[in-house]
Amino acid sequence: MSKGKYYITTAIAYTSGKPHIGNTYEAVLADSIARFKRKDGYDVFFQTGTDEHGQKIELKAQEAGVTPQDYVDGVAGEVKGLWDLMGTSYDKFIRTTDEDHVKQVQKIFKRLYDQGDIYKGHYEGLYCTPCESFWTESQLVDGKCPDCGREVKPAQEEAYFFKMSKYADRLIKHINDHPEFIQPVSRKNEMMNNFLLPGLQDLCVSRTSFKWGIPVDFDDRHVVYVWLDALTNYITGIGYNADGDSSEQYKKLWPADLHLIGKDIIRFHTIYWPIFLMALGEPLPKQVFGHPWLLQGDGKMSKSKGNVMYADDLVNFFGVDAVRYFVLHEMPFENDGVISWELIVERINSDLANTLGNLVNRTISMSNKYFGGVVEDRGAAEAVDEDLKSVVTGTYAKICAKMEELRVADAMTEIFSLFKRCNKYIDETEPWVLAKDEAKKDRLATVLYNLVESITIGASLLEPYMPETSARIAQQLNTVLPSFEECAVFGHYPSGNKVTDQPEILFARLDAKEVVEKAEAMFAARKAETEGPAEEEAGEEQPAVIDIERKPEITYDDFAKLQFQVGEIIACEEVKKSRKLLCSQVRIGSEVKQIVSGIKSNYSAEEMVGKKVMVLVNLKPAKLAGIVSEGMLLCAEDAEGNLALVAPEKEMPAGAEIC
Repeated sequence: MSKGKYYITTAIAYTSGKPHIGNTYEAVLADSIARFKRKDGYDVFFQTGTDEHGQKIELKAQEAGVTPQDYVDGVAGEVKGLWDLMGTSYDKFIRTTDEDHVKQVQKIFKRLYDQGDIYKGHYEGLYCTPCESFWTESQLVDGKCPDCGREVKPAQEEAYFFKMSKYADRLIKHINDHPEFIQPVSRKNEMMNNFLLPGLQDLCVSRTSFKWGIPVDFDDRHVVYVWLDALTNYITGIGYNADGDSSEQYKKLWPADLHLIGKDIIRFHTIYWPIFLMALGEPLPKQVFGHPWLLQGDGKMSKSKGNVMYADDLVNFFGVDAVRYFVLHEMPFENDGVISWELIVERINSDLANTLGNLVNRTISMSNKYFGGVVEDRGAAEAVDEDLKSVVTGTYAKICAKMEELRVADAMTEIFSLFKRCNKYIDETEPWVLAKDEAKKDRLATVLYNLVESITIGASLLEPYMPETSARIAQQLNTVLPSFEECAVFGHYPSGNKVTDQPEILFARLDAKEVVEKAEAMFAARKAETEGPAEEEAGEEQPAVIDIERKPEITYDDFAKLQFQVGEIIACEEVKKSRKLLCSQVRIGSEVKQIVSGIKSNYSAEEMVGKKVMVLVNLKPAKLAGIVSEGMLLCAEDAEGNLALVAPEKEMPAGAEIC
């Protein structure tokens, strides 16, 4: 009998380019939750998809010489291919260019306008044509655009706005009355203290400065701006109709049980989206979980360097389930995780090859060696068996508790604790010693039965996270994996069953040095394809150097006025309406400074977090794009304008003086 419906969604992937492994992680995380819920008896509907409108895509299509529709068709196909490669068991892959979605967004916009929640206004200020951005006088730098440094001119752009403040008090009450609504709790506190309690500004929901968007059907100069378009996919994808005639599927599935999103878009899903739903008279989702980021541990992922880690690259090196295991197991509940080639190899060798693979292989090998592959419970039990059985049958309840809190990494740790207990059981019972004594044949058979049954239960519990591996284990043990309920009871494996006579290596041990060398060769080839053959001078490659114009000499006293310290970036986000600016929170000793930097073209906000950087700390505060900046991050710049943050060569504490 079904335990009820469970509707889970991911954020829809933006089709500006191929998703890297950090983006793919979210789809795999959602899939593991969906698979777990299905196996646990829920009627699951899992929706994912692509966000396909906006100015950035319009520009990328122009650069590629194709229509925006052709451009997003290509990227959406790539996204779907990656999700399929990683085994994501979605029930619906929605695209915001789908005709039914487009029609409903237009209906939603008109309905909100008719009931007075949306009104026409305009942006007004100083306009930078290259950046297509409006600025106030206080946001300018030396009277020019803070992003590109070009001239600005007085201008205005007509736009429609949503009255956010109308629903703010109601949303605050909902969040206070439903502590489970925003998870983890730190994300809830951030939304309340930084956005809701200080007061909400009205939200721009249309644009006229670009055309690649859903037209406002009663005012065709406007297109619907991204968040009203993208967020509504969660209801349009399951049959919502703004006219009031929604599908039976919508009535069954809504409200969503879980919106799984990256922590960088938590504000849009916990403030804008709930307010849109309130205005439409629809229930709010039960929970929004803002997961942390997966960061590259050996430096910045950069297309110019050719070292971006994509899921298909990793699968070619390690296989699907090894990649699934790493991204699911290595991501903490609340803090960012780290991925590198070395770390993946370490986890494969220690957890997958040793703990799991070796356990399965030697259990099957011993069954073949001592009993011709026949596994039989002969009832020759001893006290040590009870502890093994207790651990094995108690694991299901433990992972249920972890999954209830979406602590997927902790749930997987419980499963691997089961496998570790099996390995310990082998050491305790010493089957190779029992095999030397004919009188202990029954005991040996019982020990091997206990191991096969334990592995079978473990493989069943592992199935939502590593489905291919679980299927391979079941095939080698010649059995059907038990249900979750059966995993709480020991003894379902058929006594007298025969395992395969040719055990398969589940995961081979890898050499980290060889893997890194292959990865570097792959990246070098990719970079060469992008850049073309390097030019040579005088038959010999010359070192890269740059000569720049010298500034006037200064005295030591001039230099001594500048205070440089090591800072650690603890948080970073994009500055809205800015193409170049990132806003970082930088820990310097016991103090945290807010620093705005024009480095978005070279670093994403997620890549900044955790970096140790060189900071000019006594620079007079200034406003950039309306945000106060309290210092400067030092960067090196090459001839093409590429930037690299200056960082200490060795590990240094935040606050260390640079002299």
